[in-house]
Amino acid sequence: MKKVRVLHCLETIGSGGVEQRRLSLIKGLDATQYEQRVVCTQAIRGLPSEFERAGCRITQVGVFRSITDRAPYRAALEVVRSYQPDIIHGAVYEGVALAAVAGRLGKVPIIIGEETSDPRNRSWKGDLLYWALASLCHHMVGVSSSATGYLLQTIKLPRRKVTLIENGVSQKLRASETTVKALRKKFDLPIGGLVIGTVSRLIDDPKRVSDLIRAMSMVVSEHPEAWLLVVGAGPDEGALKALANDLGLSDHVRFVGYQADPQPFYQVMDVFALASAHEGFGLVLVEAMFAELPVIATRVGGIPNIVQESETGYLVEPFQPVNLANFILRLADDPTLRHSMGLKGRARALAQFSAERYVGDVDALYQRLLAERRVI
Repeated sequence: MKKVRVLHCLETIGSGGVEQRRLSLIKGLDATQYEQRVVCTQAIRGLPSEFERAGCRITQVGVFRSITDRAPYRAALEVVRSYQPDIIHGAVYEGVALAAVAGRLGKVPIIIGEETSDPRNRSWKGDLLYWALASLCHHMVGVSSSATGYLLQTIKLPRRKVTLIENGVSQKLRASETTVKALRKKFDLPIGGLVIGTVSRLIDDPKRVSDLIRAMSMVVSEHPEAWLLVVGAGPDEGALKALANDLGLSDHVRFVGYQADPQPFYQVMDVFALASAHEGFGLVLVEAMFAELPVIATRVGGIPNIVQESETGYLVEPFQPVNLANFILRLADDPTLRHSMGLKGRARALAQFSAERYVGDVDALYQRLLAERRVI
């Protein structure tokens, strides 16, 4: 039986959740049924090697100077014509653009676009262009209810053309106690101290790590044994360090940089917090829940469907460091509650947001579209 050829189209393959989900598909879809390749604008850091180890070839087509830059489209079209995929599946704005344009020009039987963000701040011109790209696709996927709502309500796609497939996260083996203790020692986090953690790209619009730092100034006044652990890198790292210094918190905030495998750092944390101004889904919240952490997050995008209020954590409005601090303090004062929420969070993550469930949902969509369009 001929294998179904899938070509995934992405922007940068670096360390983000979108490319982690493509990797889940590369590893999870049945290799006796599917053959998969990837085109992206650029591949950086360590994650591309994981694609290659999984047997997936990556072709870099070059960074867009603007969304109308022809060079990346031409390069992607060359891959389409040589590979001849049955399905082309784009995610992120640029990835959807590559899939839509190269897919149509290359006469790919099934073209899928995937909305992975919470595009509430997208301009009307951006919405119009995205509508045009979505119109070139045969089907669109939303990774959360907010993303699906954008496709249906803002750019007004027909309901039959949109499917909700919530993201899923691969479980990772827990680090040894020796590893966790070594990390605490390396970053001067004493055993018994309260660690509030976040994993984020350090781009303060939209990630708002600055609000967590401001919240810590209130937390530390009542719990001087508390620290904020920031896992991630980005252009605003210097400004965030300066803010911590200005607030007298340099001794209470630890920046540990980009980590290819953040799993051991979750085990160092007692509470996980995400203060984003907007968020398409919030994969790091699921990772934290798998690590049995209570979570505090902003009530934006797909997050309210992940965090069960007062069960697995707390939700706050964005730009509210005082409210963040109040919930951190509530959990700081109640280790039994932290433990209970962590256990419930893990159970929810296993039931709703596993990589296996995600891969199964995508597989079902592929098979349905293949049958409907009489491909293979």
